[in-house]
Amino acid sequence: MDTFFLFLLVGLLAQAVDGALGMAYGVISSSVLLALGVPPAMASASTHGAEVFTTAASAGSHVWHKNIDWRLFVPLAIAGVIGGCLGAYVLTGIEGNVIKPFVIAYLALIGVYILWRASHDIRPRRIPTWFVGPLGVIGGFFDAIGGGGWGPTVTSTLVGAGQDPRRAIGTVNTAEFFLTVAISATFVWAILTGHWSEAGALENHAAAIAGLVAGGLIAAPFAGLITKRVPRRALTYAVGGLLIFLSLFQGAQLAGLIG
Repeated sequence: MDTFFLFLLVGLLAQAVDGALGMAYGVISSSVLLALGVPPAMASASTHGAEVFTTAASAGSHVWHKNIDWRLFVPLAIAGVIGGCLGAYVLTGIEGNVIKPFVIAYLALIGVYILWRASHDIRPRRIPTWFVGPLGVIGGFFDAIGGGGWGPTVTSTLVGAGQDPRRAIGTVNTAEFFLTVAISATFVWAILTGHWSEAGALENHAAAIAGLVAGGLIAAPFAGLITKRVPRRALTYAVGGLLIFLSLFQGAQLAGLIG
């Protein structure tokens, strides 16, 4: 029961940040699981299983508060599903940490650029629909590989390209529901076909998954309201700052400086 309440708190805090800023639930949840010795594929599967529920609640909140750019939503969701399924299949067969240093470096650079944009108060601009297709595939792939790369990759790139932070966060958060369902389905398929030989140990982490779901569901309904109320420039600063923090944290983990 201690494990359940620990991950309830993790899920609550992670979803509060993720729903408001469009990133961090997967990264925080996966990082805690990895720190406890859970293998990468199992950490990703556990996180995405929990996110099926939390992203649905968060998406509903963003729809209610009209935070979504529907013009970008459809191609982003479709592309994310494609990339996520590919990444989940790859992760269940090989070690995913090979590309992680490149992802961390990319996110750190985007974070610095977003902070620069915020400091100069550059106005948002219209993002072309062709831009989100390739971005969605890459973001979905990184999300499945790393257990939480969708928000940091896609939200940050859209904000960096000039999308209004409120619309970027709402659109990416809502598209994430479809991505999460697709990734979770791919993990299930890998289990049923025998592609993922170590999947039987998932039942050992049932309490952690249940805690992540419960904590995330408590915080998710407030996501759209927070994003709607916080000023655009403050959101831009918050996205850039969080991105740099997450990059430094993951870099320290990769270097073995922290558990």
